[in-house]
Amino acid sequence: MNVDVAVVGLGAMGAATLYQLAKRGVKVVGIDRFSPPHDQGSSHGDTRITRQAVGEGDAYAPLVRRAQQIWRELEGETGVPLFEQCGVLVMTSSATATSHHGTADFTERTLEQARRYGIDHEALDAAGIRARFPQFAPVLDSATGYYEPGGGYVRPEQCIATQLQLARQHGAQLLTGVTVTALEDDQGQTRVVSDGPTVYAKRVIVCAGMWNAGLLGAPFDQLLRVCRQTLYWFELEQPSIFPSPSPTFILAHGPTDEDLCYGFPPLPGENSMKIATEQYGLSTAPDALNRQVTEEECAEMFAGQLVGKIAGVKPKAVKTAVCTYTVTPDFHFIIDQHPTRPAITVVSACSGHGFKHSAAIGEALAQQVVDGHSELDLSAFSLARFAPREATV
Repeated sequence: MNVDVAVVGLGAMGAATLYQLAKRGVKVVGIDRFSPPHDQGSSHGDTRITRQAVGEGDAYAPLVRRAQQIWRELEGETGVPLFEQCGVLVMTSSATATSHHGTADFTERTLEQARRYGIDHEALDAAGIRARFPQFAPVLDSATGYYEPGGGYVRPEQCIATQLQLARQHGAQLLTGVTVTALEDDQGQTRVVSDGPTVYAKRVIVCAGMWNAGLLGAPFDQLLRVCRQTLYWFELEQPSIFPSPSPTFILAHGPTDEDLCYGFPPLPGENSMKIATEQYGLSTAPDALNRQVTEEECAEMFAGQLVGKIAGVKPKAVKTAVCTYTVTPDFHFIIDQHPTRPAITVVSACSGHGFKHSAAIGEALAQQVVDGHSELDLSAFSLARFAPREATV
């Protein structure tokens, strides 16, 4: 099979890139070792937070703004609900400074960015948080909050399925259940070696998440770590004290990422709340990932993140899931050409905060292929920032 572009990995980034390339008439094939949308990587779990003010850094604000526009455009074209604008609440309820994704004083950084970009928001104190959102009544008197009405959540499985469906309609080919094992130079093209049909491509865009390091080798095998994350859906008390609409939330109550939880409002027809933490202390290999969540983990989650922090939730987990974050040393993305193979573009790792930006990143990558440049600036995600680190290895 000969194509202009092969997209390896069809999660958040790959599905968006495939769709945007096919939409522009590029002869493109998408390849995934499973059948997306699936629950074997990073792009699943019913809901993913989206917020216009992104405390992780200013480079993200234009991406998420464009991504939200694309979700609405896709909804208008297909009628499939993708983006629920229920608002987002970022809170610090801690006597010490907090950190999230490597960003110190995350709530204040989010507020600062909202002011700079003119994003509609409210700054809340503890009394304001309790009055508006009674489920957070246990927050400390010193708590501070950022409420953004334009935020909410996107539905990852539906976003991926919709973009893949549209990509097919625009002529993209999909190879699912196919594992790519190597990318080899072959007479000016890249031969995509797999357990399926051999593909020859002028360009390859690798969005393989936790499999990127093994597929690409140096320097990615030194830069990327895979961290197991657990997701929980806890039953709510009846009647629930959650107001309607209830926002997605990020609650920081200590100095590290492990002292933070995030969650979502109850979905229609469900009497449960999805909540999770993030951990970056333990790494795993993709083929060694433990995909089972134990009763002990459920009990620890409830005791550590819910008791005395969020009201109205029962200790029974009605559902659990495991996903992975593929993490860089500074928690920022890598979106760049391979350092020695310019025909290969690498899109990873997104360090646990990529889905909200994925629609815009897919568009920007397609623009680079077709037009030679993108409307959005992706230079902040260059590999060059790691050059001093590599020199000392």
